[in-house]
Amino acid sequence: MHPMAMDTAPAAPGRSRGDGDRPGAPLASDAEEQAPSLVTWDAIGLETMASMLVVSLRRRGSRCLGARCQWPRLHPLNERTTVVTHHPLIMVESTRQLALALERGHLPATGAPPLEPVSVAMGLNPRACPEESGSATDVAVRIGVSDLEIRAGTLVAYRVTAEYLHAGTPFGSCTMRFARTAYADTPHLDTRLPAALLHPPAAAVGAVAEPDVLVARAPQGRLVVVPRDPGHPVLLPGRPSVLPALAVLEAGRQAALLNSGTTAAAVVGLSVDLRSPTPARGARLEPAPEQGGFRFLVLAAGRVTATGTVTLLRP
Repeated sequence: MHPMAMDTAPAAPGRSRGDGDRPGAPLASDAEEQAPSLVTWDAIGLETMASMLVVSLRRRGSRCLGARCQWPRLHPLNERTTVVTHHPLIMVESTRQLALALERGHLPATGAPPLEPVSVAMGLNPRACPEESGSATDVAVRIGVSDLEIRAGTLVAYRVTAEYLHAGTPFGSCTMRFARTAYADTPHLDTRLPAALLHPPAAAVGAVAEPDVLVARAPQGRLVVVPRDPGHPVLLPGRPSVLPALAVLEAGRQAALLNSGTTAAAVVGLSVDLRSPTPARGARLEPAPEQGGFRFLVLAAGRVTATGTVTLLRP
């Protein structure tokens, strides 16, 4: 099982760092448990209500929070079957949305725009993952906030750890670090695509439909990140010029499944660390098998822009 899966409680509060920091900087409000507050799609910067996964958020102590999510069976990333097990990236996107809600109501001021995820690690217990045959799965979340970095009175980085439960049973966890990125200040990256690209079938990379495919084969069998849908509503909302963390994770997952020949149900853990901006099209993807799964590199203009791992169930 992936090290982030199960038995991983939310991270303990960290110490703030940076200019004028003080140990154990509190969240924006240190009140005891509060009534849940509803989260709205426009308040956390989503493009549509259909993208919303988080229902409510409540404080349970000085550094801990609880939340409620609803995961629709007909989410764009889920299989179109009568009974589905939710796509693992739905947990990652829920964690990202929870962090956006935290920034707007519970964390010290971060300025604008919101901080971006630069590191993600998630794990699942496949024996406990909920299956949904109705309209949506109700999921409870325990949230811990740590490693707040404050500079000149502004929050510039923090870490969120979320443990997900269904019917009182934990089934997965996701840790995500947020920081201020400098994508606008980076030089233009060479995104010229090689000739004769061949996209694999969606089923070969654990995707539901052809527009969900992010990778393609170049000559000599090399893998390149070339999304079939450059404006994918979940993976690439708003047609970004660089790959967000969620898309890099999915590209790594697809590469691992393509090279291992296993099904999507075999994935029990994902992680990624972003080092620098990755162009939305044209980055090379180099997966390498290792014990328990795959490790992958993402390269653009000859330099590594991201690294990650995909943990698979042992046969």
